[in-house]
Amino acid sequence: MTLDNSPFLRSVGVSGEISNFKYHYASGHIYFTLKDSTSQLKCVMFRSDAVNLKFSPEDGMKVVCTGSVRVYTAGGTYQLYVNDILPDGVGSLYLAYEQLKAKLESEGLFDKSVKKPIPKYPEKIGVITSQTGAAVRDIINIAGRRYPLCEITVYPAIVQGENAEKTLISGLSYFNEKEKADLIIIGRGGGSLEDLYAFNSEALARAIRKSDVPVISAVGHETDFTICDFASDLRAPTPSAAAELAVPDSIALKGELASDYGLMKRALGNKIEREKKMLGDLSRSGSMKSLYSFIADKRLCLDGLGDKMRSEIRLITLKKRSAFENSASKLNAHSPLRILSGGYAYVESGGKAVTGVKDVTAGMDIKVTFTDGHLSAKVTEVNENDGN
Repeated sequence: MTLDNSPFLRSVGVSGEISNFKYHYASGHIYFTLKDSTSQLKCVMFRSDAVNLKFSPEDGMKVVCTGSVRVYTAGGTYQLYVNDILPDGVGSLYLAYEQLKAKLESEGLFDKSVKKPIPKYPEKIGVITSQTGAAVRDIINIAGRRYPLCEITVYPAIVQGENAEKTLISGLSYFNEKEKADLIIIGRGGGSLEDLYAFNSEALARAIRKSDVPVISAVGHETDFTICDFASDLRAPTPSAAAELAVPDSIALKGELASDYGLMKRALGNKIEREKKMLGDLSRSGSMKSLYSFIADKRLCLDGLGDKMRSEIRLITLKKRSAFENSASKLNAHSPLRILSGGYAYVESGGKAVTGVKDVTAGMDIKVTFTDGHLSAKVTEVNENDGN
């Protein structure tokens, strides 16, 4: 009770090396021993204080712990109830930064193989930064001057303080889902490690890597490096440099196009001249003259074949006509009309030919056809030959 009531032990600072570090996953409390070369002190840090740590304590780490010394009655021992831990000789934010960097690097989050290429001619750039800072003005002015064809949309984000991390991640979602951009620039002006704390966020780093749109990080000054820089597809030393890396220089492009046009024009002109010369040489060469002679010979041969074909067709036609006339003559010789013209007649009854007296009877109507017409008659008498 004396220890618990002592005003001198309610707020003390103790430095030493962490050992036997244990994180209780169920409760979130931290247990460890603080030691030096001659002594050791058991320590506990409750979850309500542990969640505010900016880094992850580890065995062997030299730290300064602040808290109160009280008796743990169940064990009959005194221990330090820690409410804050600071690295000894290095800031907690810097230590947290180094720990997170090592963690994400070991996962391959910074590998070149996972970085997306930056589009050469972006049509739309999304900028995630403060809408009132110098960074957004630099990006808009430089990008607009270099490449006026590109549309620039600003997502007003909080770049420092409690809600900064959340709005930066929301900006990434906005340009990936709601207003699709070809390229994203995320950043802010320079500042202390505390000012840049939101850009050293693990959640932001993972959101950058999940982005379907390439991301350029432009955080701080040239000497400032953040987790955001390592996770992005391209790191720019400043916001101004990010604008230059994001878009091409339209004036330089025009110059390159003019130069390329001149080269193409000259190359095409030279090719045409070479082809003309080649064609002239070919037309004057012996091989071309031989070609002309070959064509002339083939033309004469074609004319001869045409005459022969026409002669053959004429002969075949005459033969076919003679055969046709001969057949017509034979057909005419056996024509019934020719027979009728000799005084014979064709007799029929009821549409059937009458070939003899056996086909008729007295009183039957018959039709008699001559070459110049026909007549109708009635049979009055039928007489058959007696065979003599």
